[in-house]
Amino acid sequence: MRNSRLDRRTLLKNALVGLAAAPAVGLIRESQAAEVPHLDEKDPLAVAMGYVSDAKKVEPTKQPQFKPGAHCANCLQLTGKEGDEWRPCNIFVGKTVNAKGWCKVWVLKPGAKV
Repeated sequence: MRNSRLDRRTLLKNALVGLAAAPAVGLIRESQAAEVPHLDEKDPLAVAMGYVSDAKKVEPTKQPQFKPGAHCANCLQLTGKEGDEWRPCNIFVGKTVNAKGWCKVWVLKPGAKV
């Protein structure tokens, strides 16, 4: 009668298949990230948050909480790979924002400078 546990050969074979598949999982995630749409400034949530894709276009008279030098790249809410132009944001889930952009929820990232 055969023991129900896996023998060493089967275990090793399955482990090697898993290791070979690991890089493919990374490629799938990258391609899915590329499919995330950019946030449109006319999106209802973007309008409510005063989002602009270029912080240079912020009108301080309309957005008194704006600070010169504030932009998404130095905001605590921005996630993703440092240096990417369009990155995910904790506020606008399912969309990417421009790292040069700004919105009312901007909070300085710890260690960052304005």
